[in-house]
Amino acid sequence: MSDTPKRLRMAARALSRAGLVHAYGHASIRTDDGQLLVTPGVPLGLVSTDEPGVVVPVDGNLPPGVAGEVVVHQAIYRARSDVGAICRIQSPKLMTVSCTGAVPQRRHGFGAYLDLGYWDDPRLVRSPAAAQALTSRLGAGNAIVMRGNGAFVVAPTIERAVVLSWYLEDVARVVTELFALAGSNLPVLTELEVAERATWAGGIEERMWLHLTADDPEGRHV
Repeated sequence: MSDTPKRLRMAARALSRAGLVHAYGHASIRTDDGQLLVTPGVPLGLVSTDEPGVVVPVDGNLPPGVAGEVVVHQAIYRARSDVGAICRIQSPKLMTVSCTGAVPQRRHGFGAYLDLGYWDDPRLVRSPAAAQALTSRLGAGNAIVMRGNGAFVVAPTIERAVVLSWYLEDVARVVTELFALAGSNLPVLTELEVAERATWAGGIEERMWLHLTADDPEGRHV
């Protein structure tokens, strides 16, 4: 049997445990060229160990009970064959920075992994037309920050999407704390620093995934 539902459940609870979502938020995995598996319409921290997830067509209407913003997942999967998983987060520091009208600049190591777009609209994206416009704004990046509304984070796997979601919140944390300490006239990462720092070698992704799922009832320790 596929382990996709288990991986999605663990991702959901990891996002909640890390404070990247609360009552709202969702995640999905592409299961094949025509379908995706998305978290149910409950707070992600309450996803049970036997939750099968909800199957949604990449093309077509959303099933009953699925969050309206899953149209964004559909649009991204249609446009990006390299994307295998998506997280929709609303983490606290990112929410603050998103209200400034710009993405948080990359000022420390975790920022090197992020290629950010910006969606200058605080409304929920629930129509196919708006979802397509947001996807176009995302482009080839791996996350799009939404003004006053969190972000969508995309990756080849759900594990990496969760890790990048944590990195994005940490980037926002560093920016807000730096501005409080010393203002905005501070160094940002150079393109060379970004290229050399953004490595996944040496178990970078795997270690963070283990950290974020360490207390999960379906985790490695069980």
